[in-house]
Amino acid sequence: MGEEQAGRFALEQLNHLLASQSAPKETAAILIETVLGEGGYVIPPKPFLSRLREICDRHGIMLILDEIQSGFGRTGKWFALEHFGVNPDLITVAKGIASGLPLAGVFSRAELMKKMDVGSIGGTFGGNVVACAAGVATIRAIREEKMLENTDARGEQLMTGLRKLQEEYPQIVDVRGLGLMIGTEFMVDGSQVKAKPLVKDIIHSAEEQGLLLLSCGTYDNTIRWIPPLNVGSDQVSEGIRIFGQALKNVLK
Repeated sequence: MGEEQAGRFALEQLNHLLASQSAPKETAAILIETVLGEGGYVIPPKPFLSRLREICDRHGIMLILDEIQSGFGRTGKWFALEHFGVNPDLITVAKGIASGLPLAGVFSRAELMKKMDVGSIGGTFGGNVVACAAGVATIRAIREEKMLENTDARGEQLMTGLRKLQEEYPQIVDVRGLGLMIGTEFMVDGSQVKAKPLVKDIIHSAEEQGLLLLSCGTYDNTIRWIPPLNVGSDQVSEGIRIFGQALKNVLK
């Protein structure tokens, strides 16, 4: 499917679900990752989220965007939702907010927050003072060191390098991403399942050369790239070089 067709199909399935399984009046909220993370680093078509917002508004359903992986600069914007021009009712955040220290949060409009009892929203990562200080320092560093701009530049560099490798290795069927949240999807004989051992071997080969990579997707057939937001041009070039060598070692 193309992006538009895939977006329409997903929305049709959602409408079917609301008609057959979860009646709109009984559905409190729809929770969705702005950019699919563990599911394969999938970026939705731009109209998809705006149409999802329309469905939620039509039925009085709250829209919650999960920005735990994609938030705080990962995609070149403070939040990935900025790429799509959509205003959710709530946003969940964590991970990048405090550079690895345990901190998470829920953001919403004041009118909604006022309806909740104090302390009713909490969790394991409900920030202690040290983690909160790390969050403040992280936000300051992202601003002062222009990490959003660096994320855009290094993301473009990485995407260009990976797409050049895609031209050489047909097993790479897609290179997709926003900023420094990039996925390279592999298939073998048209199969995602058959690609899993291949991806595992590529990751191990890269690790032996000093490059740590992770897989994701339902069938673990996508390699994800999530370097630090302050990664340098030379480091990205070295990562691409090692990845290319790993591909050569495994696919020779």
